[in-house]
Amino acid sequence: MNGLCVRPHLKVSQDGSRRCKERKKTVSFSSMPTEKKISSASDCINSMVEGSELRKVRSNSRVYHRYFLLDADMQSLRWEPSKKESDKAKIDVKSIKEVRTGKNTETFRTNGISDQISEDCAFSIIYGENYESLDLVANSADVANIWVTGLRYLISYGKHTLNMIQSSQDNMRASWLGNLFEDGGANGSGKSLSLCSAVQLIKKLSPGLKNIKIELKFKELHKAKDKTGCDVTMDEFIEVFHDLCTRPEIYFLLVQFSSNKEFLDTKDLKKFLEAEQGMANVSEDISVEVIQKYEPSKEGQLNGWLSLDGFTNYLMSPDCHVFDPEQKTICQDMNQPLSHYYINSSHNTYLIEDQFRGPSDITGYIRALKMGCRSVELEVWDGPDNEPVIYTGHTMTSQIIFRSVIDIINKYALVASEFPLILCLENHCSLKQQKVMFQHLKKILGDKIHFDPPNLDDSYLPSPSELRGKILLKGKKLASNFTGTEGEVTDEDEGAEMSQRVNSEQGGDQQTVAQPKKFQLCKDLSDLVSLCKSVRFKDFQTAFQNQKHWELCSFNEVFASRCATDHPGDFVNYNKKFLARVYPSPMRIDSSNMNPQDFWKCGCQIVAMNYQTPGLMMDLNIGWFRQNGNCGYVLRPAIMREQVSYFSANTKDSVPGVSPQLLHIKIISGQNFPKPKGSGSKGDVVDPYVYVEIHGIPADCAEQRTKTVHQNGDNPIFDESFEFQINLPELAMVRFVVLDDDYIGDEFIGQYTIPFECIQPGFRHIPLQSLTGEVLPHAWLFVHVAITNRRGGGKPHKRGLSVRKGKRGREYATMRILLIKALDEVFKTAAQPLREATDLRENMQNAIVPFKELCGLSAVANLKQCILALSPRLTGPDNRPVLLFNLEDEYLTVEAQGLLPEVLKKVVAAYEMMIQTSRTLLENSDSIYEKILQVQKAAMEFHENLHDMAVKEGLKGRKLNKSVESFTWNITILKGQSDLLKHARAEVLENLNQIHYAALACNLVKGAPGPSSESNSCRSLEAIPEKAVREEDITDEEN
Repeated sequence: MNGLCVRPHLKVSQDGSRRCKERKKTVSFSSMPTEKKISSASDCINSMVEGSELRKVRSNSRVYHRYFLLDADMQSLRWEPSKKESDKAKIDVKSIKEVRTGKNTETFRTNGISDQISEDCAFSIIYGENYESLDLVANSADVANIWVTGLRYLISYGKHTLNMIQSSQDNMRASWLGNLFEDGGANGSGKSLSLCSAVQLIKKLSPGLKNIKIELKFKELHKAKDKTGCDVTMDEFIEVFHDLCTRPEIYFLLVQFSSNKEFLDTKDLKKFLEAEQGMANVSEDISVEVIQKYEPSKEGQLNGWLSLDGFTNYLMSPDCHVFDPEQKTICQDMNQPLSHYYINSSHNTYLIEDQFRGPSDITGYIRALKMGCRSVELEVWDGPDNEPVIYTGHTMTSQIIFRSVIDIINKYALVASEFPLILCLENHCSLKQQKVMFQHLKKILGDKIHFDPPNLDDSYLPSPSELRGKILLKGKKLASNFTGTEGEVTDEDEGAEMSQRVNSEQGGDQQTVAQPKKFQLCKDLSDLVSLCKSVRFKDFQTAFQNQKHWELCSFNEVFASRCATDHPGDFVNYNKKFLARVYPSPMRIDSSNMNPQDFWKCGCQIVAMNYQTPGLMMDLNIGWFRQNGNCGYVLRPAIMREQVSYFSANTKDSVPGVSPQLLHIKIISGQNFPKPKGSGSKGDVVDPYVYVEIHGIPADCAEQRTKTVHQNGDNPIFDESFEFQINLPELAMVRFVVLDDDYIGDEFIGQYTIPFECIQPGFRHIPLQSLTGEVLPHAWLFVHVAITNRRGGGKPHKRGLSVRKGKRGREYATMRILLIKALDEVFKTAAQPLREATDLRENMQNAIVPFKELCGLSAVANLKQCILALSPRLTGPDNRPVLLFNLEDEYLTVEAQGLLPEVLKKVVAAYEMMIQTSRTLLENSDSIYEKILQVQKAAMEFHENLHDMAVKEGLKGRKLNKSVESFTWNITILKGQSDLLKHARAEVLENLNQIHYAALACNLVKGAPGPSSESNSCRSLEAIPEKAVREEDITDEEN
């Protein structure tokens, strides 16, 4: 292993940095020299000839440290020491069938120490006629990549490997850089550039590099050559570019897909885009378009080749950012009631510092509105010269004129979003100045204000679409039948309310708490409030009985937290119909922020944040509202919107009816991490590491960290993989945090926060942001993301999450007993279809697992990748396929073209089982789906009379409440299980599409033309099944 790390509990401070009392450092022990850049197969071969220490893993869990090296004639792979004779402690290169990455052989899957081995450091060599496996673990992912790349070239080209790779890659790069060098020639001859010009030219090609580092590299090169002048030759320029701008991790990725060439042709690129980046229906024209856009060399553009530099350009382009471009526009249904959306909200918007003595400024409103905020706060008091002013009462904050704020709101209200803006009006003015407020609002905002009375026949608020372009006032309102010019209402003073809540919590009975002050409200101002009438919250039972859908309650965060803890289900149900605003405790005099996720999980729509205070909590808020075009409205999860559904905000387990997703993240590398601000103790040295945090419901919250890469902020390589189970994907967020490892206290470098459902799978670059939310210039994380719906393979106690289970150990969804005979009889009829639905889904998903394993790939792989991986071994010695897919058959059967070896017979058996279970699901899912739906419809017919039916059965108190809750649970299960079955059907159809595509791409189709020069182009992910090693074959003798 790379090292052991003891990870104590870490506290996250407001600025996102982490501090701990005791900690052991995690160190990256890489055997690849820091400055040595691997960018060609010859580099890999040379490194293999020098040799590396690798660990050999046996199926009996024994591990042997051995030194492996490639013979200079490249004919065999040797290791030492060994008990075997020297001529037997080797493998002939020509006997190697395949090189497999990761822990994807039977030995790795079944030995007892697999969990201690890094997926990224493991690889296996499949060799011999019996397909034996040599399972190895490198000290770092760097070394593993070198061996895998070099061995794959040797398999393809044998002893001619180095001749075959007289690198067209290097030629393409050299010709491109040569042209650039000549174009920038300062002395007329084009033979040399001044040092300054050479530095600027490399800086132009790689803007993230520091000038001083480029200049130092040239000077080191000159010193090594004992050169006296400062001019730079073309060869020197190319060498320095190679050292500074080559990214080995991207080279290793390129050769994985390039059919063992030093570039990607259009077919290679097409496979990469579809199999890895998740793009659908990629034509070769699209590949050509990508090459023309990103390939810098003329040779590559003419031939349709994407070199390492072009591939790097593409991977760093907006096309490969992690954020789904579809979410950059409004893509959600905006026709649901207003209460069904999270609304981007600001607290004390007028403050730009703390809320006790900080200054007030209109720039607070400008910033919030430009960021997509849809709820801003105005705390209005009497001001001089009969002009109302805005500031925080009972504090020393400065004041701004109400009129100027309304002017700014009018100007910026609809700049970032056309959906309704809510003005939270906390009115403390006299009647005289209330009339001035009314005049300013009417004159400046005019028709933008929505003051039409609510429709009494409706049960819900209008939708954002219906209120497009409107401004809603939230505030106190006189009774609808009030006829005077002013009337008495309760004062809305958040500070006073907080003290009352604290008193009630300490003293018990809320009824004994002094009621808030009354004040006179001008009717004209009252009439401007229509859909957001402020009312006091008493308890959920009262609200369910008496509250109108246009009435809005504000919850202090302390009281809201109590509600979330004591009444999680009621809070969620309350928010299905009513808007709830949660504001920070006035005790937060430093304007720190609460965690918005604590209240989003309860369905609270308006969680007011102190925009002026950066840190983790604002990162979550900004990241969350990036989705749906940053319009300030995000549709809540379906389970929180449906009238009858069971969801508890504090669930620490999977959500009924929601299929958990598995998020697989590999942190590959970083680029151009800046030194943390205000940190000068280590000079310019940065020791970065990365945290991956999951924020969501309690069951989803988790974090993992990489090792520390010492003294390298420019291009650190992490190569570490993590996996997270996401139980409620619609509410989950992923936060990537980069920190500088320091014994004094780890300093914040950058972060990026993204909703789970906005993540694009594949190889992606993540732009890092500063503490205050600005994009850090040229600072990136390079990651690989895969999302699967379950984990396959392995034993439950090792794998941890949902794994393959036999029918005996299968968990079936069950109905709860209501003790209402008529309803219990209805729900009882769901037992059989629910069981059948689970069997269909589980059988199909479980059958996919062994097929992936026999293809030599992990559960992360899709079936497109599986067929591509298998294809090289489906071709016989005469270059003709030994197995063909019949695409005319709806279920894509396979037909052997002769006698198959045993290993391929196993693959075919696993494939046929997978197809059979998929077919069974497609043929039976509709009828089972209908049965479940019928039970749901029959039960819902009793919904309106549920309470009366329970009373007739003699239920009351807790038993009655439990019966109602069980009804909601059962309906949620029925809807959820029918949705899961529908999704499983869609999954099968997608799997068949992937197999269909891959068979065509690899020319493995019945009735297709014979083999061509393209027939071996699927070699990019080579994988075949290795021989299953029997326990009795294993001896204690080490090979």
